[in-house]
Amino acid sequence: MSWLSGSSSTPSIASTATPSHQQTAPTNTVDSLYDAAGITDDSIDILDIQEDKLSTIEGSQSIIPSRDWRDDLCYGTGTVYGLSLVFGSAYGFFESVGKIQPGSSFKLQLNTILNNITKRGPFIGNHAGILAMNYNMINSGLDYYRNKHDDYNTLAAGALTGALFKSTKGLKPMVYASGLCTLGAGVWCGFKRVYLNSDESGNKKLE
Repeated sequence: MSWLSGSSSTPSIASTATPSHQQTAPTNTVDSLYDAAGITDDSIDILDIQEDKLSTIEGSQSIIPSRDWRDDLCYGTGTVYGLSLVFGSAYGFFESVGKIQPGSSFKLQLNTILNNITKRGPFIGNHAGILAMNYNMINSGLDYYRNKHDDYNTLAAGALTGALFKSTKGLKPMVYASGLCTLGAGVWCGFKRVYLNSDESGNKKLE
């Protein structure tokens, strides 16, 4: 009969006890899991090339850090192939503009453009990729044999790459291709010298 006197047996919200497991913060955080596994910041190496793992061949420091010939092969071949594919596609596009017949339909114009892009792009990209692959393999072989990377290796690799590329076409095409690839290797040597001997502000570095 306590309801007649105005009292209530229902506990108030303030007096309701909160379970202890709801008051404590969760312990399954990333830091706690790392601590339990014994993992520290010093023991984690993710896509990090350490200085002691880079190539130790004299003069092997280039624009992109490299560990061995496999890095040079992947970086060099992939970069040259990608750039040549873009250049070939652009060349095919501009070439197709002159082949479009006046008064032709939009579908025919689009078909002409796509045909030229798919014809020139992969053709130039594949040939340039083969040249880059052969060049990097020969250059890396010369580096390993001489235990040194310098301009002589680069120029020799360019000459041998051009000669090998046109070796089935006769002596004269071999000489022409060898000369062009040697010229390209010389330009690459000059670019590396300018890039590696200049700081971020464009000032010459001291040797």
